[in-house]
Amino acid sequence: MTKKRDDTDKKALWRQHYEQGRLRDADFTTLSGQELEPLYTPDHLADFDPVRDLGYPGQYPYTRGVHASMYRGRLWTKRQFAGMGNAEQTNRRFRFLLEKGQTGLSVAFDNPTLYGRDSDHPLSLGEVGKTGVAVDTLADMEIVFDRIPLGDVSTSMTINAPAAWIFAMFLATAEKQGVPFDRIRGTLQNDILKEFIAQKEWIFPPQPHLRLITDLMAFCSEHVPQYNTISISGYHIREAGSTAAQELAFTLADGFTYVEKAIEAGLDVDTFAPRLSFFFNSHLDFFEEIAKLRAARRIWARHLREKYGAKSPRSWLCRFHVQTAGCSLTAQQPEINIVRTALEALAAVLGGCQSLHTNSMDEALALPSEKAVEIALRTQQVIAFESGVTNIADPLGGSYFIETLTNRMEEQAEEYFAKLERLGGVVAAIEQGFPQKEITRAAYEYQKAISRGRKYHIGVNHFVNEQEKLEIPVLEIDENVEPDQLRRLEETRRDRDNNAVRLRLEALAKAAAGRDNLTPHLLECVRVYASVGEITDSLIEVFGTYREPPFY
Repeated sequence: MTKKRDDTDKKALWRQHYEQGRLRDADFTTLSGQELEPLYTPDHLADFDPVRDLGYPGQYPYTRGVHASMYRGRLWTKRQFAGMGNAEQTNRRFRFLLEKGQTGLSVAFDNPTLYGRDSDHPLSLGEVGKTGVAVDTLADMEIVFDRIPLGDVSTSMTINAPAAWIFAMFLATAEKQGVPFDRIRGTLQNDILKEFIAQKEWIFPPQPHLRLITDLMAFCSEHVPQYNTISISGYHIREAGSTAAQELAFTLADGFTYVEKAIEAGLDVDTFAPRLSFFFNSHLDFFEEIAKLRAARRIWARHLREKYGAKSPRSWLCRFHVQTAGCSLTAQQPEINIVRTALEALAAVLGGCQSLHTNSMDEALALPSEKAVEIALRTQQVIAFESGVTNIADPLGGSYFIETLTNRMEEQAEEYFAKLERLGGVVAAIEQGFPQKEITRAAYEYQKAISRGRKYHIGVNHFVNEQEKLEIPVLEIDENVEPDQLRRLEETRRDRDNNAVRLRLEALAKAAAGRDNLTPHLLECVRVYASVGEITDSLIEVFGTYREPPFY
């Protein structure tokens, strides 16, 4: 009793000194605008149960990590996102990264491909190869992975609306290399719900897209068991301006929706849930990001076990890739982006990520140069091998502040889950514009804080170099990329068996109108070199297209 009274007296004395002290004129809030106490003590964790809420790494509820040994056993995969121009240029960049020590590939596609359009579509003009690699047919995919053994390298692909037929091209490329499907490892983003919420790259209405996703889940559960069929993405939700809690809540809610749709389609949760993975953003509020990632594991494990009845511990694991925040990068004083990225990457590691992409310093200006991407990769390697943070699992676990933030993140996410349920679920909420409006409001509040100087963005609203001149070289995409890509597409169409293409596309449309799993039909189409746009058009005839209603 005396010890407790002594602590109370010391706390009161600290509070007195604190209130008498002079404070900076600043907003003491998180990046998301959450009020922060000046000090965190055991009083903030009065109901905290270390066994229930924290546990041990590799054990339910996985707050401290998905593996018992964490980075003592295996470091995260260093997976730099890359893709530019044509297939040959992207292949060269991939081989460069592998030579520099990267341990996994991540493919960036250009905008026409992301929208399921061929490079010669009228709306593709001027966009071919600009923000990623142009892939029109299997011929392009074969070149992208030329001399890269797909059975030995884990490959991620950031593609959503046409993900099923882009993945079919990837599988067909593996076939041509002689690699069995059961040896293929990697992750397909394939997350259409976050497209409706944030990134706005869709083709069909929500339900046909969800069918394509569950069809692919079923196919891969049987034939491609090591490949993650969907990476449920909060990254783009955060890049659109959400708070950390909104990113957490909407991402996990999307994941629960995919689980429900797969169960409705007749799949057993323990056959597909172990191949679901996540993709989170790591922004600049160091502790908030760590807490978000820890909360994600605990929420996912609890819901999969208690709500969806998953029996296998592998189904409870929230495994995730993290990318540092592109929206935090500045065109002004771009070298400072190296510091931003290092802090964000360190937060991702302390949060327990399974793979990581570090943005390059020049990405606010262009696709990254070789020099910039090498620095970004070296940043991960310094954290992994020099910082010492990989020596212990969850080194911040048990911190009064971190555990309080983690609990708060979980509470805010659960509040959003309840709101989404009242609206009829994620799809109904999207159709009503609820997550879109929530993100817009958060983005507006953050921008106001930046504009008023209450939140710092170094080089933009504070510590500005008025006479700054750009002194770093930036990558420029050769203007010959587009005409060269159009020639390749024309040659492919000329040299292939066009009658076989027509028959396969007709069979695909017929299957789409019925109930067949569409993945085998998509494989048949790409094997005869049907193009991305031709497959898209065949499915549009059955599924139609989607136009978002105005919400503002």
